[in-house]
Amino acid sequence: MKTEELAKEIIANIGQDNITYATHCATRLRFNVKDESQVNLKALDRLEGVLRAQFNSGQLQIIIGAKVKSVFDAVSEKLDLENQDIEVKAVQQKKNVISRVVETVAGIFGPVIPVLIGCGMVKSVLAILTTMNLLETTSGAYQTFSLISDLIFYFFPFFLAVSAAKKFKTNEYLAVALAGAYMYPTIMEGAAKVAETGVTSLIFFGLPLLLVNYKSTIIPIIISVWVMSYVYRFVNKRIPDMFKILFVPMIVLFIMVPLGLIVFGPLGTYFGSGVAQIVTYLYTVNGVIGAFLFGTFRPLLIIFGMHYAITPINSQLIAEYGYSVISPANLTGNLAQAGACIGVFLLLKHKASKSSALSSGVTAMFGITEPAIFGFNLKYKRPFICAMLAGGIGAAYINFWGGGATALILPGILALPTYIADSYIHIIIGVAISITLALVAVLIWGIEEEIPAPVTANVGNGTDGSAAANAIAATSESHALTRPTGIMIIGSPINGIVKNITEIDDPIFALGSGAAVESIDGKVYAPFDGKVVSLFPTKHAIGLMSNEGVEMLVHVGINTVKLKGKHFTAYVQQDQVIKQGDLLIEYDHEAIRAAGFDTVVPIIISNTFEYQSVEQIAEDRVVQNEALLRIHA
Repeated sequence: MKTEELAKEIIANIGQDNITYATHCATRLRFNVKDESQVNLKALDRLEGVLRAQFNSGQLQIIIGAKVKSVFDAVSEKLDLENQDIEVKAVQQKKNVISRVVETVAGIFGPVIPVLIGCGMVKSVLAILTTMNLLETTSGAYQTFSLISDLIFYFFPFFLAVSAAKKFKTNEYLAVALAGAYMYPTIMEGAAKVAETGVTSLIFFGLPLLLVNYKSTIIPIIISVWVMSYVYRFVNKRIPDMFKILFVPMIVLFIMVPLGLIVFGPLGTYFGSGVAQIVTYLYTVNGVIGAFLFGTFRPLLIIFGMHYAITPINSQLIAEYGYSVISPANLTGNLAQAGACIGVFLLLKHKASKSSALSSGVTAMFGITEPAIFGFNLKYKRPFICAMLAGGIGAAYINFWGGGATALILPGILALPTYIADSYIHIIIGVAISITLALVAVLIWGIEEEIPAPVTANVGNGTDGSAAANAIAATSESHALTRPTGIMIIGSPINGIVKNITEIDDPIFALGSGAAVESIDGKVYAPFDGKVVSLFPTKHAIGLMSNEGVEMLVHVGINTVKLKGKHFTAYVQQDQVIKQGDLLIEYDHEAIRAAGFDTVVPIIISNTFEYQSVEQIAEDRVVQNEALLRIHA
């Protein structure tokens, strides 16, 4: 599905008027909505291009993967959230405090994540160059790269001011002005010289305005922008329109800058430092156990979309001590999922599934784990459990040797240069433990893969409508075959999104026994060894029969006979012998859909009277030759 179309479908299934806020992180779209009951979660979850859709912590999360930015841009073009005056207080009151805090943190940090990753990657490259003696630390190039890598950490209040203003629906430029107050040279230079001068504050009408270093701080600016959102609305409502541009900004700054520097700034800084000290203390007292638990259960945070709630703690630790003790668990957790997915790749028997598993495992190696988790590890369950335990063991090992990370960066192999330990070899060993243990455990424990068996179908003569009834009712005419006994697993001839046959918009097909699949690539493959027993002249439908005698009708779209073969290409002929995986038909599903036709593909077992039952066993998504139906002979 094209990006524009996917964005349109996402908005349609949420309800444009139902959306109050939209943002994204590295892999998922995040929405706040007025009414969760209006969201068609099942339809969202089945959209081509969506890995999973779920509600968590009061937020709708749609997991896209690496293409999330382009999808978000397309969604943003169709929405006008900034100009909407939406009251969400009533909805928020239904959520508990923890849910609201997590939702707020994720919403504010989500847009900042790409910059965090970018600066972290520069820091990683810089570490590699200096380690290999390719760059002198005294050179101008080093200083420039160092500047780039520290940009977001030094000026964090500015980045968070913009993001928080969007989250709290207030003036972005006034929010940036608040960040400027925190970072103003008088404050920053005064804080740097406290030990030298002994001056700890400025006096503002008798009140102490503390000199605090706000570089890399998080909480002060977030609290300040949150409070400012109320102050701004209060002032804006009471100033006549003709004077708003003059007096609203002035009054807001008069109130918020002193309030921020006297109250919110110092309190937020001390709170953040306190959190950092508590986390460090816990890791110091029982760090190995803490690291094991966090490394083990971090994948659950990813599933629920709560992993970015850890980002502020990591940021605070790096700002306070120069490194984060909890970051290694992020790294080992991700790489363990990669190792488990590669183990799945080695065990899978079907080429299409193997290819997807390998690409998902490689992607996880670079820090994007959603394709591996949702596509394979969770699907087979055992690999996910193996990865959780392996990630925890690797994190515990690294922590035992004093491991930490000096930058916020996507936890993957490219981030390795930013990690430190008593000896760097322990970082390598910890990573190797995580990947190897997960992979080996999956190979030993195995996966419960259902292997599709050969299948086919016969088709009657005719076209759509009454022809569909003829096709479904058709049986093999003179095929003297011995029918197998027991259970047969039928593979899918389509790569795509699985639907229940009763959901399709055709009463005849809906009565059939089988499944329906919305193709993602416009191709029909042979799901077994057998024969083409019927090929429509319009090439939109094909009847197949397996060597075991199961008869299958694959019908591309609804009423597509009217296209008279346009947009269809057949690669086989009637009565041709076929092998599993052969390309049978190719069609332009985008062009067919643009012509106004439903492109769902009913896959019907037409000789069901010969069997005890036909059951659909695939859900959500299926790839070519993956188990789709179960036949009880």
